[in-house]
Amino acid sequence: MKLPEWNKLPNKWIEGQGLCEFKWGKGAGADNLAGLMVLTVILNHCAPDTGIARLTYDELTEVTSLSRALLARGLDVLASSNLIERKPDGRSSYRVGNYDPNGGWAKFPARGLYVRGRVAAFANFQLRQRAELDAMKLYFLFASRRDRQSNMALLGYDKIEEYSGVSREHIKRGLTLLGANSLIHVEYVRNAMGNERTASAYRLVHLHSRQHMGTSGRSADPLEVSRA
Repeated sequence: MKLPEWNKLPNKWIEGQGLCEFKWGKGAGADNLAGLMVLTVILNHCAPDTGIARLTYDELTEVTSLSRALLARGLDVLASSNLIERKPDGRSSYRVGNYDPNGGWAKFPARGLYVRGRVAAFANFQLRQRAELDAMKLYFLFASRRDRQSNMALLGYDKIEEYSGVSREHIKRGLTLLGANSLIHVEYVRNAMGNERTASAYRLVHLHSRQHMGTSGRSADPLEVSRA
């Protein structure tokens, strides 16, 4: 299956602070991380008109680099959170929860995430550190908050913490992991006070790659691009 550049991410649950429910804790952190990894792949492969993806267990383990046990627990997390529906169209099928092709979604990178049929970043995940879960939560939040005109998400740490549940002291590690795996670029724009200080904005690497600060310039007004 040839993947599109992007697919549709229903984001009402993100704007409703649903990412905060994906916590790092004893016995749950790896399962929650696996859930977001599996959701990424299901989103990437779903049909744009129905939100249904057809993927076998073997395909999911290969693409996500997860063991079958972690895959099963990740799917349980997604189903219990109503982020997916199992078997909507027979065996090995999954429907993205609350999927409406006509609205209520954000663009989510697909094709560029893959190298030789696998999500490249996931092959580097060990599922033993909180920073990996934090990174995935930030990634979903930035996708939800991406401004179409600037192709960036402009969010301060307070809003990041509020909507992702990633505490301030852990945000930087999550950002570093995203950057190291070529998932985001951090850009700098004028802050809302209009002085010489800058604010950070976050651009998803594999989404509209030609639309960036080098092509749009540094004159973007953060008051216009921010949705916080």
